[in-house]
Amino acid sequence: MKNLINNYDIPERTQNIEQKVNNILKNSESLYNIDNLKKVFNLIDLTTLNADDTFTKAETMAKKVSNFTATFKNISNVAAICVYPSLVPVIRKKLTDKNVKIASVTAGFPASQTFIAIKIAESQMAIDKGADEIDIVISLGTFLEKDYETVFKEISLIKQIVGENHVKVILETGVLKTPENIRIASIIAMEAGADFIKTSTGKLSPAASLEAVYVMTEAIKDFYNKTGKKIGIKPAGGISTPKDAINYFAVVKNNLGNDWLNNKLFRIGASRLANNLLTSIEQKEIKYF
Repeated sequence: MKNLINNYDIPERTQNIEQKVNNILKNSESLYNIDNLKKVFNLIDLTTLNADDTFTKAETMAKKVSNFTATFKNISNVAAICVYPSLVPVIRKKLTDKNVKIASVTAGFPASQTFIAIKIAESQMAIDKGADEIDIVISLGTFLEKDYETVFKEISLIKQIVGENHVKVILETGVLKTPENIRIASIIAMEAGADFIKTSTGKLSPAASLEAVYVMTEAIKDFYNKTGKKIGIKPAGGISTPKDAINYFAVVKNNLGNDWLNNKLFRIGASRLANNLLTSIEQKEIKYF
């Protein structure tokens, strides 16, 4: 594992991140327009991950997403609905828009503090019940102890069991804290088979940050240059305003280019953002979701 990480330049890629982000944001205002707001809406993983989520709430969400295109004819639908595993069957039953994926958090979300056999079983069950994608959290304690081999093996085993279904690996960047840790975690996740790397669970603070996404996108670019594989990026946690979303859009565009500006390779995990984007696009208050 040490040799694998050493194949990537860690120190040089993790310096002056804040200044690099600020330079990108100087030009981000030009990206704030209706067309890009519509593109951002199509990147959303519409998310509800609350302790009081119910089957009724999941059913209502699925129906609203299913009816969205008929209601807003000039706006492409969200990319996915993201829920707890127990709600996946309800979403699968009620979701009629086949372009919208079903994502489920698994593997002991949000703490990842359980046995690997449980993580594998829960991930497999979510897929069996109708999920197209799973969002898992790295074993943070294990990572912070620098047991990178175990972190790698867990991700790899989960990816193997769910096969072609997408695995989004949550790094919980606010806990990792340093750019060096974020970059190393990104590399481990991608080398282990992650289809996306994701900032946060949204359960801890700080959650997503532009600086973390900058580091992650740089790691994705280096991984692509080494392997030819395009890995997706998903900022999540605390992204609620159109301006916030466009800033993340700007970082991804700057570091990865236009090839990543679609929901095959770029998602934004959010709950409040959808209505706020619709309000800005329609230029009147919208409370659809």
